[in-house]
Amino acid sequence: MLQPAELHLTQEWDKTFPKCDRVDHEKVTFINRYGITLAADQYTPKNAEGKLPAVAVCGPFGAVKEQCSGLYAQTLAEQGFLTIAFDPSFTGESGGEPRYTASPDINTEDFQAAVDYLSVNENVDPERIGILGICGWGGLALNTAAIDTRIKATVVSTMYDMSRIAAKGYFDEFDSEEARHQARETYSTARTEIYRSGDYGRAGGCMPLPVPEDAPFYVKDYSEYYKGRAYHERSLNSNDGWNVIGTMSFLNQPILQYTDEIRSAVLIIHGEKAHSCYMGRDAYAHMLDGNPNPENKELMIIPNAVHTDLYDNTEVIPFEKIENFFRTYLK
Repeated sequence: MLQPAELHLTQEWDKTFPKCDRVDHEKVTFINRYGITLAADQYTPKNAEGKLPAVAVCGPFGAVKEQCSGLYAQTLAEQGFLTIAFDPSFTGESGGEPRYTASPDINTEDFQAAVDYLSVNENVDPERIGILGICGWGGLALNTAAIDTRIKATVVSTMYDMSRIAAKGYFDEFDSEEARHQARETYSTARTEIYRSGDYGRAGGCMPLPVPEDAPFYVKDYSEYYKGRAYHERSLNSNDGWNVIGTMSFLNQPILQYTDEIRSAVLIIHGEKAHSCYMGRDAYAHMLDGNPNPENKELMIIPNAVHTDLYDNTEVIPFEKIENFFRTYLK
């Protein structure tokens, strides 16, 4: 059996949120089926007894575990769950080369590897495991729930379908063969140059502050989070972004094909005023179309909330609802 590689993990508290004294925190590692070692923060309720329900958390797409996935994980641990917030392959403190790469398959596997780890954790009840995906990892969480029956409940917050964005652009504005062909041309040309030079380059992260007044609101929204209040030195979005061809494979690999066959419980949460809300609504509609278990599927729309409100605004994130959902289905 493959053994996790040794990673150089920061031991200091370098999160973008305060540490809770009611929760024990430690760094852990586990390995996925591609042999990549993943790094995670594990949060355990202090003085917990017996085997606990557990939740693996990841996202957003291009973020690190020190940002909002860690906030969600620590908060759920305060509520009595053992949780992990992990860095995906090729990013943050996790292993994998080349750096700053994403893959529909490997990233779905990352979530499954997190479930592997929780399934054999001596403090976890393996029959009570859930996952929680934020933003682009919301779509990946649904994709994982569609393939892994060990997952008993899935929460998706302010979700993106990254394959839809890659193939059709924001709001489906570039949904044409011509637009996709141009994207393929750009990626294909870049691959040749990268192979020749050996330099993957970087595609660019969020815009620096202050964002120009004429920029779309969601661009400003992202920058204020990643470049401002939640800046982190290891976050792709806070710095130089993915490598130039790092997200290429999302262009022709839709990830939500069989979500209408998910039998386990799913809660999709979105902000009413989020630019991405259409993706959550559409994903919910597709998931319910002919689903064998529609009774355990929910869509929750938060009035007046924008996309990043569900990253770190604890007055908006419905943690009580999330706790109750997991308690209902992880029992």
